[in-house]
Amino acid sequence: MCNRHVFLAAALGLATMAAVAQDFRVGFVNTDRIFREANLAKSAQAKLEQEFSRREKEIQTLASQLKSASEKFEREAPTLAESQRVARQRQLVEQDRDFQRKQREFQEDLNLRKNEELQGVLERANRVIKQVAEAEKYDLVIQEAVYINPKHDITDKVLSGLNGSK
Repeated sequence: MCNRHVFLAAALGLATMAAVAQDFRVGFVNTDRIFREANLAKSAQAKLEQEFSRREKEIQTLASQLKSASEKFEREAPTLAESQRVARQRQLVEQDRDFQRKQREFQEDLNLRKNEELQGVLERANRVIKQVAEAEKYDLVIQEAVYINPKHDITDKVLSGLNGSK
């Protein structure tokens, strides 16, 4: 009889777990899609492009100037006196160092601003995710997963909430 009670208890436990599991709702939000498709993210991207376009053009101009100067040096180097060749080479190295520094500073500034803007988008998205989760009684919402069944994806609802709110 003991085995029978153990079996009944195990069966009852499994039935209880199955009932709880049926009530447990999981949602998934694709953060990459939020960053690509939300109006707020698109607006942030446009703002960054406007803010950094002038500096980006300056960097491109410097790169072009450096390339031209380097090509000119390569063409003229065989005919230059040793002192002129050394001086021009030194000038090219300095020009390249200046270009590398400006490019690095530009990239660091751009990354910092991009992170600031994306953080704002993420904060807004998280508020909308919480609203959707509470309204639709989700027990858990995840943003990163190796695999997710598409029926659990609530990204469209979050995008709709983000794009509808200002």
